[in-house]
This record gives sequence, C-alpha cells and structure tokens, in this order.
Amino acid sequence: MFTHIHHDIQRIQRVETPDGRLYETPSGKRYPSVTSVTGLLGKEAIIAWRKRVGEEEANRISTKAANRGTRIHSLCESYLNNESVEPDIFDSETWSTFKPVLSKINNIHCLETPLYSDHLQVAGTVDCIAEYEGKLSVVDFKTSKRIKRRDDIHGYFMQCAAYAVAFEEQTGISVPKIVILMAVDDESPLIFEEKRNTWINKFIDLRNQFHIERGY
Repeated sequence: MFTHIHHDIQRIQRVETPDGRLYETPSGKRYPSVTSVTGLLGKEAIIAWRKRVGEEEANRISTKAANRGTRIHSLCESYLNNESVEPDIFDSETWSTFKPVLSKINNIHCLETPLYSDHLQVAGTVDCIAEYEGKLSVVDFKTSKRIKRRDDIHGYFMQCAAYAVAFEEQTGISVPKIVILMAVDDESPLIFEEKRNTWINKFIDLRNQFHIERGY
C-alpha cells in the first residue's frame, strides 16, 4: 500500500484563449503550460521530421505515441492510488517490467496534481511528487519506442525542475531531486536522476525565450 500525504493546493483552471490553452490561477493570472515552454526545445527538428515523413504519417505516429503514453500514465496513477490495475494486451509486457520500478515510490504528496508558479509564470500538471528511494523527488513517467540518452531529455529535466519550484511555492516544501522513469518498448525501463538546481536556471532561460517569442 502506498501512503498519500494531503496538501491544500490551490486549484487552477485551463482556459482556451486566442493565444492557445492557458492556465488561470486563483488570482486571475494566466500562464502557459510548462510543456509549452519546454516545447521550444527541438522545435526545428520536429518540423523537419514532419516534412520528411508527411503530415498524415506524422499525425498517425504522434497520436499512437500519445495514446500509449496516456495509457501507461493511467496505469501508474491507478497503481499508486492503491487501485486494481489490469493493462490491455498491448501494454501488458511493458507494464510487467515497469511496475517493479514504481515500488521504489512512497509517501506521495502529489499525483496528477495541477500546480502553478508565480515566480516562473507557468502552470501544469505534475505526474508525481513523492519519496523515491527515500528522497523527496519530482517523478515523471515517460514512454518511448527506443532507448534514449540523458542528452535526449533535457526538456524533461527542466519540466520537473519547474514543477519542483511550483510545489515549493504552494507548500513551502523543497523538492531537491528529479527522477524520470521511462518505459521503453521491448526493453527494461530507464531511470534518470538529476538535481533540481542543475536545471532550474536553464528552464528560466527557456521561459524568457518563450516570452520573447510569444509575448506572454
């Protein structure tokens, strides 16, 4: 059984605007999502890939990957909520290798929890904030068709660093560690661990770039 720790975290709302989807805080401020900011990384490479494979094929691949990620996230959330989990036939093998990794998590503070930061002027939904191997961490669940290197996932580290800051603003509790748990097709899960302070200034630089490009 996983232990959950409750916090009175202020709610935020997603709103559709001419600038796209934003989050509105209780004070009425509107912020872009953390993932919109980190989406600036590799933008040109993604555009080039879509041109190379064609829009229809790119959409098919992207939709398939997004659906797979959503299913694995749902399994993780249910399992950590101490609920019964039954993966479908397409995910059963991946889940059987990924589930033991989750056993290193406990004392869960957040699970699919919306957070925002006035300091960073961003918002979003964190996968999990909990103790991982006894150390309070932002834990992010990812899926991939291939093995990725640390240099491939800088955006993930920046994303988690931003959530760590947002959580500290809301609760006063510092989260010094980042953990990326990645389910990989036909491979053992990958585990990447980093420190929040290594990546937060990189995220701030990217947030400033986002503001220059988008105006908000």
